[in-house]
Amino acid sequence: MEGSLFQWIVFFAMAFLAIFCALMVVTRRNPIHSAVFLIVNFFAIAVIYLLLGSQFIAIAQVMVYAGAIMMLVVFTIMLISVEEARRVPMVRLSAGKVFGVILAVLLFVELLYGLMVKALPGKVGPFTPERLQAVGPVRTVGGLLMSKYLLAFELASVVLLIGIIGAVILAKKER
Repeated sequence: MEGSLFQWIVFFAMAFLAIFCALMVVTRRNPIHSAVFLIVNFFAIAVIYLLLGSQFIAIAQVMVYAGAIMMLVVFTIMLISVEEARRVPMVRLSAGKVFGVILAVLLFVELLYGLMVKALPGKVGPFTPERLQAVGPVRTVGGLLMSKYLLAFELASVVLLIGIIGAVILAKKER
């Protein structure tokens, strides 16, 4: 076991906080409360990234997810009338709930399988830990985002823009 006792305490505290907040996100009826718990979850995950030595991913987690994505979610919730959605009677057992339960069980079985297998098969890439230390993780990720994965990076921004435009159009239609 590497790391100090303080790091382990912070890790387990953030892990339990992330799990608790994730459960609160899916169990709250008020979407604003769910959004707040999701923001706390994102910050807890960012602290775990910091403990793992991935500063770039931690900063990106806070800036992109806790900042931009959550702002989009909150604005979408505010634009679309939440009160009207609550008036629709809730069906006790729907196809979506059954599908969700089946999917959750399958993902849990996959997680258990991943924990049981000692050596997962994988492809060794060109970026060894030694090379990452020499170049620096931030420069490596930035270089890959702006070269090899530039198209995917730009497509993600277009998808977010389309989501914002769609939320505004839906909000204007109802008014």
